[in-house]
Amino acid sequence: MVQTGSFQWMKSLNKSVILNKIRTSGPISRAQIAKETKLTPPTVSSIVKELIEQGFVKESSLGMSQGGRKPTMLVINSSEFFVIGIDAGPNEMEMILSDLSGDILYDSLTPITHPINETRFMDMLKTGIREFLNKYNHLKEKVIGIGVAMHGVVDVTSGMSLFAPNLNLHDIPLKEQLEAEFSYPVKVENDARAMALGEAWFGESGGAHSMMAVNIGRGIGAGMVIDGKLYHGEFDTAGEVGHMTIDIHGKKCQCGNDGCLQTVASGPAIAEKAVQALEAGEKSVLAEKAQTEDSGITGELVYRAALENDELCVALLEETGRYIGIGLTNLIHVMNPGKIVIGGGVSKADRFILPSMKEEIEQRALTSKAKLTDVMVSKLGDRATSLGAVSLVLVELFDPEVIAAQ
Repeated sequence: MVQTGSFQWMKSLNKSVILNKIRTSGPISRAQIAKETKLTPPTVSSIVKELIEQGFVKESSLGMSQGGRKPTMLVINSSEFFVIGIDAGPNEMEMILSDLSGDILYDSLTPITHPINETRFMDMLKTGIREFLNKYNHLKEKVIGIGVAMHGVVDVTSGMSLFAPNLNLHDIPLKEQLEAEFSYPVKVENDARAMALGEAWFGESGGAHSMMAVNIGRGIGAGMVIDGKLYHGEFDTAGEVGHMTIDIHGKKCQCGNDGCLQTVASGPAIAEKAVQALEAGEKSVLAEKAQTEDSGITGELVYRAALENDELCVALLEETGRYIGIGLTNLIHVMNPGKIVIGGGVSKADRFILPSMKEEIEQRALTSKAKLTDVMVSKLGDRATSLGAVSLVLVELFDPEVIAAQ
């Protein structure tokens, strides 16, 4: 490919290699970049000069002398450029304006009113982006792209939302419409996979060769990152772990199958089990709390009651942790990730779900090393998915393999 590619392609590829080396190893000298990338010193110097002129790289300090002059060290100029990251649904639309290091300059959160159609959904997206650009008009030229983490099934190549089940939307050309409206490249990805990439870029992946992020909220989805690359599967459906069958005699899922993981471990599943327990006559502060809540009994309300040591709610969350642990054990046996990060609304109840989750893994995993798979709650919190959307754009900028494939 190098021999047949154009000079411009070579230049872009080398630029990406150097950018990524500075990102991962900076502060770093020009000489060290040349040594570690196997590029010639003149090539490195020429490209670094261009990157500095463009504002992507800046000189920081002087390094240690190796017998001559102290080398000038290079770092990414993270605060010079920005990305709009969007977590699109299913219950709310979060937008952030982030610099290249993941520091958030501005954010907004807009509830999604159900039911919603394609026109209103796209209007929400476009209006939110316009508000960002109007508020930060002086930074318009510094925005390098828009990342959209979309609930449901996504065609990554075309940037189309094929099916968003909780929104009941089909075949929305997100990339096409947003690129037609705005002058930025747009990347679209499933929300759980975007979250996984965000964890790999901005979270505590700990240098793991492979990691999995599991988003547990209204539904359950996962993303797998191997050597910094998202794994999509053959037909872009990798990560739909919420539809892993846990109980063949269980409740019918919205996907049409019986006993899926998300029928027993998602936020709505927790709320439904709480309602059933109350109807069966079990005692709980939930009944009183629900009378003062406009939304009735929710997974969040169960969590708040558990914080007050309500026995029913504590037991429900511990049981949820066991189901999740069973699901994660299945994933460990199939994918064997070095680390699993849990995110989403249900993960906020980690003090109740994490011990039973880890206990199930320890009991069920096949080998001693598999039993010790590192499972942790995301440190990125509610921003994990929107930062994942930001990372979709950053991959395009820093990843030489992505450029080579284009």
